[in-house]
Amino acid sequence: MATKPQSAVLAWLDRHFSVELPFLRFARNVVLLSLAGLAPTLALYIALSPGLWPHLLATDAALPRFVRQIATNGLPVVLVVNAFGLILFAQLRSRRLSPARALAIDLPARIGAFIALHVVIYPASALMFGSFGGDPVQGLRVVGPTLTQSAAFANLSGVYLYATLISALPLHMAMVGGAMQARALSTPTMPLLIALALAIFGLQALLLTGFSALLAGYF
Repeated sequence: MATKPQSAVLAWLDRHFSVELPFLRFARNVVLLSLAGLAPTLALYIALSPGLWPHLLATDAALPRFVRQIATNGLPVVLVVNAFGLILFAQLRSRRLSPARALAIDLPARIGAFIALHVVIYPASALMFGSFGGDPVQGLRVVGPTLTQSAAFANLSGVYLYATLISALPLHMAMVGGAMQARALSTPTMPLLIALALAIFGLQALLLTGFSALLAGYF
């Protein structure tokens, strides 16, 4: 399925995220890749948020609460979504899934997991840490409005969303490349594969915004 432009990248991913790997090694690699995606995205968010870093350093308990939020909300979300994407990628690369079927699974599952994890984590944070005034119902109510801003990178949920891009890109590149080859089309170039993979991710971000808006209206 690999073509020359993307063969080196896909070969590396095949080696570290194959379905043949022992579970613990696969899980370790998912954690490392998730941290590699989360760290720079979080750093960019802090850099683009005027006054956030001085506030975290100057305000009592602000930094520990910020770190706790990343550890209990951001990292679990990124880990689960990335793990799903990488498992799907491995299944696709081992030809256990067709590109069309992988896309049909990836689109709703990635969005559904992202929303569902927030629906669970926000009320749990209210109960465990006193977030949202200690009111789990209030925690549930803010899920929709918060996630509608994810695609715009306007809050930490946007950080988590774009941190999952690191697993989405190779999956979507493999899906596009496999679909084009299956139809005997011309060999896609790396820039074209990246552009199409980003377009798929952008579609998912837009759908996430739409479903989150519906959720906000419901609650």
